[in-house]
Amino acid sequence: MAFHRGIAALLAAVSLLACADAHAAFQRRQLDDLSESFWTWRATEQPFTNDDIPRIERATDFRVDWSPSAVKRYHARIAEFEKQWRALDVSGASVIDQIDYRLLGSAIARVDWELDVVPMWRENPDFYVQQGLGSVYAAILPPPPIQAERQKIILARLERIPDTLKDARENLTDMRGPYVRVTLHNLDHIEGHLQRFKEGLQPEFSQDNKTKLDKDVVAAQEALASYREWLKSRSSGLPEKTAVGREGYLYFLRNVALLSYSPEQMLAMGRQEWQRSVAFESFAQAANSKLPRMPIFPDIQAQEQSANQAELSIRQYLVSHGILSVPEDVKHYHDRAIPPYVAALDFLGVTDDLTGPSRLNEDSTSYKGDPAKATDFFSVVTAMDTRPLMIHEGVPGHYFQMAWSWHHPDPIRRHYYDSESNEGIGFYAEEMMLEAGIFDDAPRMKESIYSMMRLRALRTEVDIRLALDTFTLEQAADYLTRTVPMDAPTARDEAAMFASTPGQAITYQIGKLDIIRMLSDARQKQGSAFNLQTFHDFVWLNGNVPFALQRWEMLGDASDVPPIASSFAWNRK
Repeated sequence: MAFHRGIAALLAAVSLLACADAHAAFQRRQLDDLSESFWTWRATEQPFTNDDIPRIERATDFRVDWSPSAVKRYHARIAEFEKQWRALDVSGASVIDQIDYRLLGSAIARVDWELDVVPMWRENPDFYVQQGLGSVYAAILPPPPIQAERQKIILARLERIPDTLKDARENLTDMRGPYVRVTLHNLDHIEGHLQRFKEGLQPEFSQDNKTKLDKDVVAAQEALASYREWLKSRSSGLPEKTAVGREGYLYFLRNVALLSYSPEQMLAMGRQEWQRSVAFESFAQAANSKLPRMPIFPDIQAQEQSANQAELSIRQYLVSHGILSVPEDVKHYHDRAIPPYVAALDFLGVTDDLTGPSRLNEDSTSYKGDPAKATDFFSVVTAMDTRPLMIHEGVPGHYFQMAWSWHHPDPIRRHYYDSESNEGIGFYAEEMMLEAGIFDDAPRMKESIYSMMRLRALRTEVDIRLALDTFTLEQAADYLTRTVPMDAPTARDEAAMFASTPGQAITYQIGKLDIIRMLSDARQKQGSAFNLQTFHDFVWLNGNVPFALQRWEMLGDASDVPPIASSFAWNRK
């Protein structure tokens, strides 16, 4: 690949380190073989979610299967992967190999976490809406045209929805009241959502496939409506508890996220950052008190044009200010008008397409609605200036970072994902670009950046309090509405996501703070040799890797890396 020379040198250094000695090379082959086997299997088992970071590429013949027999197979297979992983002897291996060994262990522990510690497949009926309709949503996100092969995938996933919802009725033996209420809210008027989805999608389909699309959508409507009525009939008297509890939360922190902080330490970190963001927002409001409010884009075409200009400007700014390299092979990130068929199902997840390892030659897309009708927290910001969200989601945030990582020569680091590093980088990028001066031409947008900082700090508290059972889902939504403040629908959606994915919402704030700490320590250790762009290049290239492991590799400091648990198996008490 014609990757930027600076990145090519970094890639070469990583490749050389990975083959440090004969013993490590021998272990490396075993590790790579096990990793390839695991990730091939994971693409058949990994659940669909409403988050964009865990989206992975699936085989064209992929088939959703959460039948009781499939769940038994998943349990047996992950136990075998853990056994094989623990049998690897990494004593004497290079630091690179030991880090990659821990990465694979974390990925294995994440499956145990999903199956047994937070078993949404038993507790949360919305899990099956995601596995059914959410799998369709993932297939429609890449921009048109929708060619024959993708039409086939969409139809196959639509056709699978009734069977998936039948499996749900067998598996949901421990439903929780808050999750049922969220699911019923999402399924309200589902028939209309699917009708608009079908009408929007039909022009993209071949004549031969339109008839099958009609048939499959009708079957999906009937199945989802029946599922909604089944849930209503079982919605009373259910347990209200959604908290994973302290022991379960620590399982995630130590085994999956590879974090050594206690919940109390993270609460204090989040609270301090919330106070800091409130103070800084107050300073910005005082400085801007005589400035007019920023205008809203008149239409989506004006927003798209501004976004395209902003994306190029940000890339140029990164290089000209010595912040981060911009490899030629990393494509572009564009705002585009949301297609009707995506808008009809946008309650299912983030409306973007970040491409993937096999689509490195394609641009990334973020779908936007009419700026004049923006009401939710993030859309209101984007309706005035596309840069704040672009910096987090696109360049130099998620798309840019993930495209770097997908170029990594190490296959384990290409496959692995971790929200603490991915979301930490996205959040860090916002303040990085603010402090680097990119918003000096729009002082009012600094207030929006500080407002988003306040939200991310509060997410830390909400995540931990939901997990430790000091917040209900409803209390968390009310707290976000009042304290950010933010619109009630967005707050409700955030609270529902955080309750069902404990550990996700801490990743923004804790990840950002870990980068800042690593930067300051690297600068102190390296002295005059420290180079900000080189530091960022390393972080972005290894952006899928937890920061405890990045710190070990960069600074030779493994003190943040938790010890390996004796077993990842979990029996809910």
